[in-house]
Amino acid sequence: MQIAFIGGGVMGEAMIRGILSKGLATPEEIIANDISGPRRSTLAENYRIRTTEDYGIAVKGANIIVIAVKPQNLSELMPELKDRFVRGHLVLSIVAGASLVTIANGLGHKSVVRAMPNTPAQIGEGMSVWTASSEVSESQKEVAKSILGALGKEIYVSDEKYIDMATAISGSGPAYIFLVIEALIDAAVHIGWPRETAGELVLQTVLGATRLAQETGKHPVELRNMVTSPGGTTVEGLLQLEEGGLRALLAHAVIAAYEKAKILERE
Repeated sequence: MQIAFIGGGVMGEAMIRGILSKGLATPEEIIANDISGPRRSTLAENYRIRTTEDYGIAVKGANIIVIAVKPQNLSELMPELKDRFVRGHLVLSIVAGASLVTIANGLGHKSVVRAMPNTPAQIGEGMSVWTASSEVSESQKEVAKSILGALGKEIYVSDEKYIDMATAISGSGPAYIFLVIEALIDAAVHIGWPRETAGELVLQTVLGATRLAQETGKHPVELRNMVTSPGGTTVEGLLQLEEGGLRALLAHAVIAAYEKAKILERE
């Protein structure tokens, strides 16, 4: 396959790294377009791929075009790319808030996959939720699935409404987790742990708890009860979290992010 990346930022680079590490394409089959000269140099040096600042050169000869620009740059980009695509081309967009219709109309091309990956894709532990327009063939869906699978796990949804929901959960979710990690580290320091050791304790605790939930398949309530002895320390800590409204705060955060995602899609 010949793949062109329009946008070589953090997520674009994560996709390039994943594609190469999984052997889905060779460096010679990938070209990246970016407006930043230093960024192009970094990508060319680190991955031995071709780079260009010219949109036309980027898409020429490519059968898969990945749109990985910032949402605020999309309106400027689409007129530059409009009508450059023909039957058989697949456009894979990871632009937050840009609907299938927006991409299809803006590019004058209907074979579009829309995906919402997240930042752990940088280390191959991402979660990508994606959907496709009706014009995308089954073989093209398989290609999209393999590309997104190279970033970690992927889930296909037939209804686009779930993309905005994914934006609020898996897309924004790492930020919520990082905030919890930061708070736990600060709390550990407050009670006397050296900050470096506190970080190690918290990160392994979060990682271990997540892996335990994944590998046992047990409900979080059951796992939580395994830690919570009657009259013990954990139940005291959980009581404070419940009284502080942790559940409600997390729910409000997800709902607010979801509503914002829907607003961005309408703009």
